Amino acid sequence: MSDHHIKLPEGSIEKQTTTLNLGPTHPATHGVFQNILELDGERIISAEQTVGYIHRAFEKIAERRPLYQITPLTDRLNYCSAPINNMGWHITCEKLLGVKTPKRVDYLRIIIMELARIADHLICNSIVGVDTGAYTGFLYVMQYRELIYEIYEEICGSRLTTNIGRIGGFERNFNNTAFEKIEKFLKEYPKVLQEFENLFTRNRIFMERTIGCGPISAERALNYGFTGPNLRAAGVDYDVRVHTPYSSYEEFDFEIPVGSTGDCYDRYLVRNQEMWQSLRIIEQAMRKLGEFKGKDAEVFHADIPEYYLPEKKDVYTKMEALIWHFKIIMGEIDMPAGEVYQSVEGANGELGYYLITDGGRTPYRLHFRRPCFIYYQAYEELTKGSMLSDAIIVMSSLNLIAGEMDA
Repeated sequence: MSDHHIKLPEGSIEKQTTTLNLGPTHPATHGVFQNILELDGERIISAEQTVGYIHRAFEKIAERRPLYQITPLTDRLNYCSAPINNMGWHITCEKLLGVKTPKRVDYLRIIIMELARIADHLICNSIVGVDTGAYTGFLYVMQYRELIYEIYEEICGSRLTTNIGRIGGFERNFNNTAFEKIEKFLKEYPKVLQEFENLFTRNRIFMERTIGCGPISAERALNYGFTGPNLRAAGVDYDVRVHTPYSSYEEFDFEIPVGSTGDCYDRYLVRNQEMWQSLRIIEQAMRKLGEFKGKDAEVFHADIPEYYLPEKKDVYTKMEALIWHFKIIMGEIDMPAGEVYQSVEGANGELGYYLITDGGRTPYRLHFRRPCFIYYQAYEELTKGSMLSDAIIVMSSLNLIAGEMDA
């Protein structure tokens, strides 16, 4: 922190401002990035954002990796909802390779992606609560993020950075325990979410801290390239799941929650409503899965031996399976030349993969469209003229994830 004296015209009273480094290691930033704030007392005059503290050169690394070795890189974008990143990448690969996934695979993916969306939103909204002085809601909902992680664990053996699924589907079918835990979540979480809303939505202190805090108009949000809950909070009903459906989302009945003022309170409300809609989508997907009988109920991947790993027991006992396993993992298969862009509705907005290949074994170029990186540009506009304490709440309500800003 340092003091500056602003030189004013002769005869004017000298005015003193303070420069405050909010980050990169400040606990309230919830990530490694920096905001240099110019303060007049506690009021923000200007803000300068700095990213790059955890830049890992993912896009450059991807140019030297076969398709499967890129999947773990995507985990480390928005690590609060890693399965959406993984499946977005697999869908991009399938678009390039011309792979059509079975309906059952689509429904299984939707269940996992919507669970990931809930996990992300419950963290974001409960952290907004913490930053306004209410810790209880955070502790209460966190046990259900834990349950979601247990579901991931049953499916892929991992929890946070999941590396879940495969090109064409999943590495294994969901076991009974996974389905039991999904049913448990669907049964218990609605009551918890309702109690969470009761704690915050009409809480006078919470409303006074968030209403009118960090607003943005629909026009300005679009100009910045906002997508996801932050754009919908400003009144624009753009959702990738509806406008360019993937994984059979067009078969599902759900609503797009939309706000009007684009402030912290509207962002909170939109994310809360999206959790209700995600529960609704998961319930529909579970019903659709129940319609598959016999062998159809065992399908969990498309038939693409060139890109789908053989079963582990076959790898240990059959030479052909061992050879295919090696060729796929080590990237010994040439991919078709082409150029594709595929986006999914990530928890923070439109998460896109722009993939160019020249027919080799690794991408010629891969660009990640990270929603956080794009809407972080607006941070100064959202905080200018507000109080220092508001800057923290704006940051939380935008759900700035450092891993997604620095690819």
